[in-house]
Amino acid sequence: AVYSDADAQAPHVRACDEAVHIGPADPKDSYLQWERILAAAEQTGAQAIHPGYGFLSENAAFAKACEAVGVTFIGPSPAAIEAMGLKAQSKRLMAAAGVPLVPGYHGDNQDPGYLKSQADAIGYPVLVKASAGGGGKGMRIVSSSDAFLDALQACKREALNSFANDDVLIEKYVQRPRHIEIQVIGDQSGKACHLSERDCSVQRRHQKLTEETPSPFMTPELRKAMGEAAIKAAEYIAYEGAGTVEFLVDKHRNFYFMEMNTRIQVEHPITEEVTDYDLIREQIKIATGTLISGRNHEPKQHAIECRINAEDPYANFRPSPGKITAFHAPGGHGVRIDTHVYAGYTIPSNYDSMIAKLIVTGRNRQQAIERMKRALDEFIIEGIKTTIPFHRQLMDHPDYVAGNYTTKFMEDFEMK
Repeated sequence: AVYSDADAQAPHVRACDEAVHIGPADPKDSYLQWERILAAAEQTGAQAIHPGYGFLSENAAFAKACEAVGVTFIGPSPAAIEAMGLKAQSKRLMAAAGVPLVPGYHGDNQDPGYLKSQADAIGYPVLVKASAGGGGKGMRIVSSSDAFLDALQACKREALNSFANDDVLIEKYVQRPRHIEIQVIGDQSGKACHLSERDCSVQRRHQKLTEETPSPFMTPELRKAMGEAAIKAAEYIAYEGAGTVEFLVDKHRNFYFMEMNTRIQVEHPITEEVTDYDLIREQIKIATGTLISGRNHEPKQHAIECRINAEDPYANFRPSPGKITAFHAPGGHGVRIDTHVYAGYTIPSNYDSMIAKLIVTGRNRQQAIERMKRALDEFIIEGIKTTIPFHRQLMDHPDYVAGNYTTKFMEDFEMK
């Protein structure tokens, strides 16, 4: 393992046979310093590096650096990461692969007047998005031609500050869509398969709060079509390892490619639980040259994941770092906890606010919801604010229980 000052007491450091300190808490001085990570690999004789799902996991330069020193990067090739790294470029590739796209402009001409003419031609509302963006940054919904140039300027400014790249793309804004993603896995022969879908529509500020599989909106016909499109996307770029093809799905079940995440996802456990397929194990096997069977996997049960964040849901999900004074995790059949915290652990302000993932599995969606309610009732974290109260209220919300939710669900949700 590698660790920063902030993670010196983290469970992964204590669990590993060897742990190497790589710098201060600030990520730019530790986890983003890939020279230090490669030095740690050399020091310990490590043959491969698994980058997880943050920091360097989608960094083509790091993957190339691993390649250059003979260390296996457990993930896709640098070329595949680069192909899907810029939203505009990835959409041009997916258009060539025959994957459905939202109508829009994904070209290189970034002249404001030209971009406005493209938006006018697409028809409002449109979505202006940073090409190099993610996490909701550098994104604006524009409702009219008169508001376009101001929104474009704000979007470009934010994109430049966040990603050092102010290129944008413009798309027709799909109103109240579902956000449904398909888990894919590919091997070194260029073959890919899919492991069904995850519905990630409950989100705030374009960041996911809960995920479930199968999607309550899914039909066998839609799963087949989306699965085939995701495989097309993966095979077109010769994708290796685990990745996720993300789609927007409108109320008529038309689906459109949004982006591809060239890494394992935070929400991968729910796919593992319903398909009995260990994605991390398969990533490692594929990196050694093992070929996949090519068989697609459909969900046998129902699973839900709640992201437990150190945030105050009563204060617009404001971050709540600090010391955990009490920690009791739920357990029992069909309950899984992925976490790195414990009583006495101090959550730093340097990293993402997610501190645990609570995953439950049931024979059907109703059982999974009931099991999640019980698990949330038993989950105790004191000393900081968390999203546990939000998730508990969500599990009783009639629209969520009915499976009737979209990416706009949180606009009407009120904490009680």
